[in-house]
Amino acid sequence: MVNTPANVNRKMHVDSGGLRPRPAVDGWWMAGCIVQIYEVQLPDEAEAVVALGVDRVGSVVLSATGWKQPELKETIARVQACGARSSLIPLFRDHDAFARTLDSYRPDIVHFCDTLPSGGGCGHLIEFQFRVKERFPEIAVMRSIPIGPCDRAQGVPSLDWGRQLEAATDVFLTDTLLVEPDAVGDVEQPVEGFVGITGRTCDWEIAAHLVRQSGIPVILAGGISPGNAAEAVAHVRPAGIDSCTQTNALNADGRPIRFKKDLQKVKALVEAVRQAEIMSYGERTPFHVRKQ
Repeated sequence: MVNTPANVNRKMHVDSGGLRPRPAVDGWWMAGCIVQIYEVQLPDEAEAVVALGVDRVGSVVLSATGWKQPELKETIARVQACGARSSLIPLFRDHDAFARTLDSYRPDIVHFCDTLPSGGGCGHLIEFQFRVKERFPEIAVMRSIPIGPCDRAQGVPSLDWGRQLEAATDVFLTDTLLVEPDAVGDVEQPVEGFVGITGRTCDWEIAAHLVRQSGIPVILAGGISPGNAAEAVAHVRPAGIDSCTQTNALNADGRPIRFKKDLQKVKALVEAVRQAEIMSYGERTPFHVRKQ
């Protein structure tokens, strides 16, 4: 069993670098069903998606060796200056490099999206998340919970992972895990060792169960597009919607271009979510009220 450090909490902190204070995680959901867009790496694109009504903007640091990217640091600062929240995925597991990255970029949210162990506990991941929360109490922790596609989700222990990881996490994000019909984790993911950017929807029944089970907000990701976002909100009733691949620009062959957004798709996604949340919730009700 992992013990929670006594000084880890979810209240307001002001970081020592003089940055603005960040409110408690529970207060981030006053906008109703949030819209989160990944992977945005450039300041101007970040400002453009926030202007379209995006609430959370996600970025990625691709390696521990090339973690210093001044333009990406400016992207995070621009998101925050525009009044939105920034989320950052370090796509590596080196603990020292991880800490250096957070100390330099200071995002609002750090996002863990490792593939999870199917045959054992998540103790080492929980311990690391608590260490991050203790060192960076002003940064919220988001954890991806892998869920299989709708025809292959039963063998994936998504709900058990949620129960194990909730105490060390502020926000869950579902995402699609590629699996064989009778196995978990034996299929190569788009980014080895991590879950996400498949462009495929996860099983929404499992995602809805995770929403009902969890005492923390759950953002629905995995193949979310302008065309299915409204249905996703109505079916799963998440605290937020996340889109990456399905709001990317396309190349001449019709394939998504990584790290380049199609602003018309982003605009359509935001409009779909805003309409759907009124239909599903009756009003833009805060997450903590909906859960009561």
